[in-house]
Amino acid sequence: MKKLKVSTGIFWVEVPEANVFMLCGCPADAVKHLKKRGLIETIDKKIGKNIVSYESGPNCILLSEVLMQNGSFSNLIEFPAMQMLYLQGMVIPNHPNNTGIRPMIIGTEEQIEAQMKYFYRGNYGLINKEEYEAAGVRGEDFEQMMRIKLNFAFGKINPSDALLDKRIIEENENSEQENTKTEIRNGVFIERKGFNIYEISYKEESVEVNLNLGAEDRYEAPYQLGYHYLNREYFAVVHSGEGDGWDINRPCMASIVIFQGKIFLVDAGPNILTSLNYLGISVNEIEGIFHTHAHDDHFAGLTTLIRTDRRFKYYATPLVRAAVTKKLAALMSIEESNFKNFFDVCDLEFDTWNDVDGLEVMPLYSPHPVETNLFYFRAKWKDAYKVYGHLADVVSFDVFKKMTERDDNLQVSNEWYDKITQNYLIPTDLKKIDIGGGMIHGQAEDYRKDESKKIVLAHTHKPLTFKEREIGSSAAFGMIDKLIPASHDYLFDFASKYIQFYFPSAPQHEVNYLLNHSVRHFNAGTILFKKGHNSEYVYLLLTGSVEFIDSKRGNQHVLPAGSLIGFYSGYLGGKALETYRAASNITVIQIPLQSYHDFVDRNDLYSELKRVEKNILFLENTWLFGEVVSFPILTRIAKAMTQTEGQDFSQKYILYLIAEGSVTLKRNGKKVETLQKGDFFGANDILNAENWEENTEKYSISISKDTSLFAIAADLIQEIPVVYWKVIETYEKRFRRG
Repeated sequence: MKKLKVSTGIFWVEVPEANVFMLCGCPADAVKHLKKRGLIETIDKKIGKNIVSYESGPNCILLSEVLMQNGSFSNLIEFPAMQMLYLQGMVIPNHPNNTGIRPMIIGTEEQIEAQMKYFYRGNYGLINKEEYEAAGVRGEDFEQMMRIKLNFAFGKINPSDALLDKRIIEENENSEQENTKTEIRNGVFIERKGFNIYEISYKEESVEVNLNLGAEDRYEAPYQLGYHYLNREYFAVVHSGEGDGWDINRPCMASIVIFQGKIFLVDAGPNILTSLNYLGISVNEIEGIFHTHAHDDHFAGLTTLIRTDRRFKYYATPLVRAAVTKKLAALMSIEESNFKNFFDVCDLEFDTWNDVDGLEVMPLYSPHPVETNLFYFRAKWKDAYKVYGHLADVVSFDVFKKMTERDDNLQVSNEWYDKITQNYLIPTDLKKIDIGGGMIHGQAEDYRKDESKKIVLAHTHKPLTFKEREIGSSAAFGMIDKLIPASHDYLFDFASKYIQFYFPSAPQHEVNYLLNHSVRHFNAGTILFKKGHNSEYVYLLLTGSVEFIDSKRGNQHVLPAGSLIGFYSGYLGGKALETYRAASNITVIQIPLQSYHDFVDRNDLYSELKRVEKNILFLENTWLFGEVVSFPILTRIAKAMTQTEGQDFSQKYILYLIAEGSVTLKRNGKKVETLQKGDFFGANDILNAENWEENTEKYSISISKDTSLFAIAADLIQEIPVVYWKVIETYEKRFRRG
């Protein structure tokens, strides 16, 4: 029996004698971490006269008791399960590794159920006529799309439990009783020892696995990438991912489209925040995302983008949005209607140039196991258009052609074949293509006669072959293709908007006064000013992210682009309460402290803030509000929050922050947690208001003497996605602990 730490929050336990190889914890890119550690290898086995190659790896997955930890998903079984089913061969007919054992999912009943539903939607997307019609697809379009789906599904949509086995870990309501051991297989048992802590035993041996993340822990990306500075161009494409879900060295296929200085993502794969940080882009800089489909290598980073203080724009066809919504709702066990709490939905029409604030976008249908739209982007300059095509994911012409040659009710029409393959070959100035091969991805050879000026080959973990190199280029992370260069500095436009956001009453000539100060670049890791020291400057952060750290209190928060660092404490003239450090390469306007004081005095800007200064400083140093929430929004919350010292918590839809003292939280008479200054409660009422009927148990509260609280209306919380997301995460942990 052996246990290995693979990465933060990921462990490997193996009992070869019992044929148990367990992945414990499966956040994004868990398979890549296993490959990096050599725990997945290629096996060549001779069967008769043939050599069959397949992979080794896990055959069961232990889930975290909670879906989210420290802002990231803890349970994403899609790619680990697919690796077992197809790359290991567990489900392939006549495969030497198809022994009747199915991939096993181990965990609480709640998490297993959510993962089964999410895996089902990740496999199939929409599944029937009613769901297609609700997305606006009817008649012949539905018939052809469903035939294509069933071709990929080998003629049948199977429930998840036909592909996956499961073991539900027993939980005891009475803590005085001994925990019940659950047998995995062949004499290997698992026992819950505490919240997210498990003992795995075999004969006389045992190991303990703790899946809890510490306050400073974050799930890691499997790769390291170089830091970059990006110019905000008029129309350009940044190559932010050329790999696939198995590539241990590169992010999954993705791009960033820059238009008139604004940042748009094309897909959000695993560890998207890591990629953005290396590119010097903070989450708040993102205008929106163009989404191709719901497979995890394009979907898993979607919720990272929720961690902003505003809803960002979500661009896709209603067909793709419907599939994505169902998968996200299944994963999070929430109502589908909640999707619009996090995203500003902007539906696009198929086969039409849609105007997105001057950028024209045309989504086209692409055959894939789940609903998929590829994108063509164009912008006019002088007398011609510049066009970028993002072809993810596509099907190979050979595989697609075979669908038209069937003689049964799954035959796809030749007209659809002709139309879709012609769409793939539309000439562009720049085109990025999925060449992952196999049954569900494209191949480079299909584009040998494509007349596009530049083709980038992506969505593969293999080196390009000689033939592929004849057809298309490769692109390193952070490379940029400028389709229309900028002759205007868009950062100053953004800087002006940021300052007006902070100081709406300041006249334009005063805003220009601040804008005229020096622009500076700082590399990742640079300290701007240290805790306990006076700063000589106030910094307006134009690009990238800055973290502020107080190790004594265990605080570490991130400030996004648009933050005015030292905005408040700078005027008070006090010493810095935290250390401020560049988390990425950053660009700032560096404003001397005296210039800042003069600006504030001339415009009489301090008097309004003075009234709520204590509330603002308090919010800044809480986990709930300290990260990514911009200062004007903090000010709005600070003005609305009211202080109370009573014990009447009967008001619904109110969140309480502890200003002083402590609060003991119980559920059904059992202690769940003791909360201290800066912590919050009441989140269960907020979430029950959003149809969380399954978890309606009431909490009881007891407060210590001299405890004081701040009360904040729920509707204010729900307007700030990053805060609402943290409330959901905290509620789930408390529910599990209870």
